[in-house]
Amino acid sequence: MRAAVVYPPVTRDGRYPLLSQNRHLKFSHSLQVRIFPLVPAHAATNLKADGHEVLWLDGINGRMDAEGFDRELEGFRPDLVLMETKAPVLPDHWDYLRRAKARMPSARFALAGDHVSYFPGESLRACPVDFVLTGGDYDLTVRELAAHLEGKGPLPLGVWWRGASGEPATRGPRPLDADLDRLPFIDRGLTRWRMYGEAYLPRDTAYILSGRGCGLGGGRVSTCTFCVWQHALWERTARLRSPAGVVDEIETLAGLGAREVFDDNETGPIYDRAWMAEFHRLMKARRLIGKVALSTNARGDLLDADLAGLMRDTGYRLLKVGIEAGDDESLRHLAKLEGLERIKAGVRAARDRGLVTLLTTMVGYPWQDEAGVRRTYETARELLLYRPRFGDCLQASVVVPYPGSPLWREAVAKGWFVGDPVDYGRYDMAEDLLTCPVDRRAWVRRLWSLNLHPYFLVRSLMTLRTRSQWDLAWRGFLSLSGHVRDYRPAGFGRAAGRA
Repeated sequence: MRAAVVYPPVTRDGRYPLLSQNRHLKFSHSLQVRIFPLVPAHAATNLKADGHEVLWLDGINGRMDAEGFDRELEGFRPDLVLMETKAPVLPDHWDYLRRAKARMPSARFALAGDHVSYFPGESLRACPVDFVLTGGDYDLTVRELAAHLEGKGPLPLGVWWRGASGEPATRGPRPLDADLDRLPFIDRGLTRWRMYGEAYLPRDTAYILSGRGCGLGGGRVSTCTFCVWQHALWERTARLRSPAGVVDEIETLAGLGAREVFDDNETGPIYDRAWMAEFHRLMKARRLIGKVALSTNARGDLLDADLAGLMRDTGYRLLKVGIEAGDDESLRHLAKLEGLERIKAGVRAARDRGLVTLLTTMVGYPWQDEAGVRRTYETARELLLYRPRFGDCLQASVVVPYPGSPLWREAVAKGWFVGDPVDYGRYDMAEDLLTCPVDRRAWVRRLWSLNLHPYFLVRSLMTLRTRSQWDLAWRGFLSLSGHVRDYRPAGFGRAAGRA
């Protein structure tokens, strides 16, 4: 078969959607954010491993126009096309599928992602898509679907289609795979890994998943109500690959010329101390420490001096840590399962051991007043200015309760939405979605602008040493400029238009 894994190009007012491998989507002026889509890349690799001819076509991060994208996809003559989607671009994808099915009537199209995992029948009724793949392991489901289309098995679990009556039908949900080590390493040539990256990561950074889902240690898992992935894709579980398997992949990436490896697993593997100790031993035995830098997502409450020291000695450079709010009441409301003081202590422990941190914050909760948002700002400021060095930075966004998530259900039940909750085009952070007593756009701009605090800038510049760091600093400035433009008062909202 000929199988394509694609992202059709979508823009709004000159901004690009941050769709690929992104928990929170917005349309951004920043051209520096091109996150490598890991599960779709595994899907493309799995299809190729099964002997299919595979096309990787990312019209968003490839900055393609619609005409060029259509020409390349139609010239490939696909039998099966897989698309990841999300609520803010779902109307765009429905429109695209209507056009694509008319131009390629013999191709079968499949949608996957967090939104359709909650609402699979909705897309089957709204557009001529052939299949909807539910759950997070759709990279495995799509290879089973391809086998079915070749007559080699039944329609797999986790797939929805139109039944004999025309109504959505399924054989049932697909269980999550227990053994992630059986997956082949991502084919980096096929998926054009060098095209991707972010402003806070050096060129060339390769993305991996050490596991799937968000663990807290001791058998506990994250239940954050705003995190649609943990609930829709990972079913509130946490799975890790073996340390040996991850080290094997890092060694392969180092051989390809990767200078850094970013682990985009929800909270990385740091919740399992035994895993981290074995990972360190293997990295040292393979002589990979110092050969390639490492960075990862992390939770502040899991970090302490011992773990931060072990991570530094293993070759970690950067940790991405979520703050979400600057008060314990909001953290409890979000089921974050960590207190503010533990987050602060974890970030300080990382900084004390020489690790740089990327802090992420959100504003716009309906229950937060001006004083509550100010506490988030003061917390972010305090942590950003704690022993800063080059590489430390901060991101900010407006909270979005994605459809189906616990926070979305709460917002529907309590009447927090401004407008219709199923007007999916409004979920892109470009306008007020929830009632909120504060100017969330102004506070997001203030949070992003903390990266320009004089003390922070001076300390960062004092620790700049290499040409690659200067390159990273310049790209960071360009990205910051784009993100600040995203939240400027003028052009913010529906008046900005949609292309």
